[in-house]
Amino acid sequence: MDYVKANQRIWDRKVEEGYIWSRPVSSEEVRKAKEGVFSIVVTPSKKVPRAWFPDSFEGKDVLGLASGGGQQGPILAALGAKVTIFDVSEKQLQQDLMVAERDNLKIDIVQGDMRDLSVFNDQSFDLIIHPWSNGFIDDVKPVWREAYRVLRWGGTLISGFGNPIEYIFDLKCLEEGRFVIRHTIPYSDLTSISREELKELVLDRNEGVCFGHSLEDQIQGQIEAGFLIAGFYEDIGGTALDSYIYSSMATKAIKGLSQRCNC
Repeated sequence: MDYVKANQRIWDRKVEEGYIWSRPVSSEEVRKAKEGVFSIVVTPSKKVPRAWFPDSFEGKDVLGLASGGGQQGPILAALGAKVTIFDVSEKQLQQDLMVAERDNLKIDIVQGDMRDLSVFNDQSFDLIIHPWSNGFIDDVKPVWREAYRVLRWGGTLISGFGNPIEYIFDLKCLEEGRFVIRHTIPYSDLTSISREELKELVLDRNEGVCFGHSLEDQIQGQIEAGFLIAGFYEDIGGTALDSYIYSSMATKAIKGLSQRCNC
């Protein structure tokens, strides 16, 4: 299975279904952002701390990495940033263009795989916003390396991602509120479950092909790429685990204060 193409088709359909990560911001939210009042999420519910952002967005080059859906990009554009949204799903990207046209914003869109940012030159951006999305690729380290490359020195990467603890449980049982340990980490829909289960997820339930990455790959992977981790918080994940543990998290990483390794 070409899981990238499968996920592209699935996210196109999620836009049609009005999925939560595909619902664009309102004109009222854009208006408030133009007045300096704003919030952005990269995990299900907690707002990214204001202190993680620059004092002013005016003229800043911002990349929304795997960030289509008309959510983060329009807010940043309304704040005065020069925004580019990069996503594998054409319909997710169209959500950003729709808001830009509706609210008189300038947003550029580029379609592609988050592991390959070769369309961008080195040191093209001041800020990268990467909401919970790297659970849909099999290897996160290329994402961190590419993000590091296209950031300018002193630039910031703000990322949201999942705690792999969610993936140790049988999915159907977890959805029923029962915790049945079944899988090891790292987890992959391609190898950790049967073909029949994968077919049901992708074709019948319109779920993306997912991967549960180790925390070492998620956090140490950023450090190995050259980033300094300068901020961290946890959030809910949207499953029965929320009653017991946060299963999403976010990091703020800065380029320029550590030496990138050749890995």
